Parts: sequence; structure tokens; C-alpha cells
Amino acid sequence: MLKGKHLIEPFDFSLEELEQVFDLADQIIQSPERFLDACKGRILATLFYEPSTRTRFSFEAAMQRLGGQVIGFDDPSTSSTAKGESLSDTIRTIACYADIAAIRHPREGTAKLASKFTDMPIINAGDGGHQHPTQTLTDLLTIRHYHEEIKDLTVGVCGDLKFGRTIHSLVKALSRYENIHFKMISPEELKMPQYILDELPSDSYELTDSLEAAIGDVDILYMSRVQRERFVSEDEYQRLKDFFILDKNKMKLAKENMIVMHPLPRVNEISKEIDTDTRCVYFEQAKFGMFVRMALIMKLLGASVE
Repeated sequence: MLKGKHLIEPFDFSLEELEQVFDLADQIIQSPERFLDACKGRILATLFYEPSTRTRFSFEAAMQRLGGQVIGFDDPSTSSTAKGESLSDTIRTIACYADIAAIRHPREGTAKLASKFTDMPIINAGDGGHQHPTQTLTDLLTIRHYHEEIKDLTVGVCGDLKFGRTIHSLVKALSRYENIHFKMISPEELKMPQYILDELPSDSYELTDSLEAAIGDVDILYMSRVQRERFVSEDEYQRLKDFFILDKNKMKLAKENMIVMHPLPRVNEISKEIDTDTRCVYFEQAKFGMFVRMALIMKLLGASVE
């Protein structure tokens, strides 16, 4: 039973609970008109303390497509936070008005802290460089759609593996599935943090700085942006931002059924010349994000349809 639970990180849900969400998302994808009033009369609060396009819009679109309403802010300077209100008071107040809340914050652990002050379901919409569980649900649903099952796969994660919270969440989530092997492709300065590697079986991953060498072996290539906002040094960002660029020549080395994913936004790491390659599914992935958030909201609210 997922009703009333918080989602702070992917491990908050068992594999069986994740399958419940994905099964419902599949039903929504097949017949979205059945769910138009599934959350009628319910309100989602969106508390975005840092910029977002896809995550915020997909949450808002998800709730509105379920017949519910949305309140919230995407600029904390326009909320009582600017007056010095504490997070605990903000959450307790919003729980008086909303049925469920999605919160994004640059500080790691904020969503978990917020969940301690309310019984209203809290969804972590990204906390610093830590976790981004609804992007993980998006990614797993996308993989499940294109590969039918999440097992026996080689997954390449490429780019900023140091600060990439979407990749951290995805790797941890995929490690729970059967026979998943990782190729972690990054420059030395942006390699996967050791605390995440320590949680993986030592024979389940390889580290490399060569995209050309790895791309032919992977079933999924998950590209990521080098995040300017995570760097202290502008010179260091400029040196590393174009370390990997996926283009037509590199795609020639990939399997015919390999898929390319990206949480977006992209900068230069994926050349626009390959957008029409049917293996590039990052825009479909963004749409799956809305469907899986619809399913998640319904599950956490205990909503159903006839």
C-alpha cells in the first residue's frame, strides 16, 4: 500500500511497489481519458527552491491531467522563506491547504527533513547533488518500455558522474535488478563518488574515460550534462564541459537496439544532428516522466478510477 507514503529516494519503494506504479503508468499511457477526473478535488503543492523546467512542468501537467489543481512557487524570494520562515513552518502551513507536495531544494536532505513535519505525502523533486527519485522512476519506466524487462542489461552512464544526482539515483535503483552491468564513463575529475561504488558489487561496473571504447557494449547510454551550477571554478567548468559529445560518428559504433537517454536539459553533450536517430529517446523519456508522476500521485493519494 503506497497511500500516504513519502518518496524521498528510490529505495523508499520496494521493487513490487515500483511495479505497481509502472503498471498504473502503462494504463494511463494506453487510455489517458480514463483518468481525467482521478484526482478531482485534490491539490498538489509545488515548492521549487531552485530552477526547473521539466520536473516542475511535468508535476503540474500530471496533476492537471488527473483533474486536480496545483498551488506553489518556483522562486523562494516570492514566498515567506524570504521573510525568514523556517522549513518546518512552511511545510506545516502548506499541509493545511494541499493534499500532497513536491519539493526541490539545492540543499541535500531537505525533502527528508520536510517529511518529518507532516503526514502529507512529500515527493523529493531533487535535493542538491543527492537524489532525484521521480527522474529515476521516469528512467526505469523508459527502460522498461524499450527493453520490456529491466534485467540482463549493460548500462553506460556518461558525463558528470560526480554531481549528477539523476545518475546517482538511477545507478542505485538499477543495482537492485538482475544482472545489470555498468560502464561508468567520465573524466577523472567527474568520476562516480566512491560511496556509491562501495554500494555496488565490485564486478558489476567498469570505469573508463573513453566513450568510443564503451559505446559498442551498452544497451542503454545515459548521457548527462556537466553542470555549471555545481562548479566553484568557472575555468574548471570550461575545461570539462565538452569532454564528451555524442555525434553521428560515435552512434555508428553503437548497437542497433541501443537507446540513448538524457534527463535534459542538454548543452553540447548530445549533438542535435542525432535527434532524428530512432535510438535517441530523450524526448519520449520526458513524456514518460509526466505519465509516471501521474501514477505516483494517484498511488500516494490512494486515488483510483472505475
